[in-house]
Amino acid sequence: MTASTTSTASTAGTASTAVTAAADEEGAARFHALLKAFEGQPAATAGQGRDAVNEPMIRHWCEAMGDTNPAYTGPGAIAPPTMLQAWTMGGLSGHAGRSSAYDELLALLDGAGCTSVVATDCEQEYLRPLRPGDAITFDAVIESVSPRKTTKLGTGHFVTTRMDVRANGEVAGTHRFRILKYVPAAKKAAEQVVQQAAAQPARPSKRTAQRPRPVINRDNQGFWEGVREHKLLIQRCTACATLRFPWLPGCNDCASLDWDTVEASGAGTVFSYVVMHHPPFPAFDPPYAVALVELAEGVRMVSNITGVPSDKVRIGLPVQLEFLRVDEELELPVFRGSEA
Repeated sequence: MTASTTSTASTAGTASTAVTAAADEEGAARFHALLKAFEGQPAATAGQGRDAVNEPMIRHWCEAMGDTNPAYTGPGAIAPPTMLQAWTMGGLSGHAGRSSAYDELLALLDGAGCTSVVATDCEQEYLRPLRPGDAITFDAVIESVSPRKTTKLGTGHFVTTRMDVRANGEVAGTHRFRILKYVPAAKKAAEQVVQQAAAQPARPSKRTAQRPRPVINRDNQGFWEGVREHKLLIQRCTACATLRFPWLPGCNDCASLDWDTVEASGAGTVFSYVVMHHPPFPAFDPPYAVALVELAEGVRMVSNITGVPSDKVRIGLPVQLEFLRVDEELELPVFRGSEA
């Protein structure tokens, strides 16, 4: 990896040029060339995990995820592989090892109007288990910056960083993280919604946008077929009888690919929740509650809470399944709570 030689002043200069350059295809190509110059530069150097791999954090993770795999407890326990990134996170104070190149890349994109950001996906590769007591160090590099892409959110560039994670100096895994830095497609419309909400805070906003459609694929098609029949179907492994949700191709407990379904009773309780106030979105009327509901069958699912004001939702609140007709094409499973 090479050290960054781009100065803050040059970044500001190229950003102003980028605003004009990005207006046409030739300009977009020139702008992408500026962005590609950052590929291979470090995003973080000689980073150190704030804590060694430890049993309390493993326990908290497993409780939050509902993972009861015995490999994560007792003598000889290992950390869940998907915790790989957790040991590298710096918390609110951040890490001192972050390089200037990544900040300069983001500043360049900001200067071109790509001021919004959304995480899109991550990829992890596990090379050896992490065990309590392992000291974590890492380096990260700006692996790639895509050409200009247009998405439903807006137009911008995908930025991928690759982090190599080490345990006691030995490579333990690789974590790739990808974000989209973009110009919002409906920036003006969103600003108008904010202004209207500020002017009339007591009145619910009129829904002017379509509710997002669920992504239906071959792995979850059966679930949505059940919803159309007003059934909440849970997958059941036919090899070990473990129930699972959301729907997956195979069993996490025994790796069997064979399964059938059971219909949920619809009874549940609020395991955790968040009340959404901001940002506003025309398809929803804030405030509204989004909860992680624990079904009577033991699995958990994310859905909306209806029937009670959002400020009355509490952990442990009993809820009952119902089906909400959103529009002519979409019906969703939600959970009705009772103030009583």
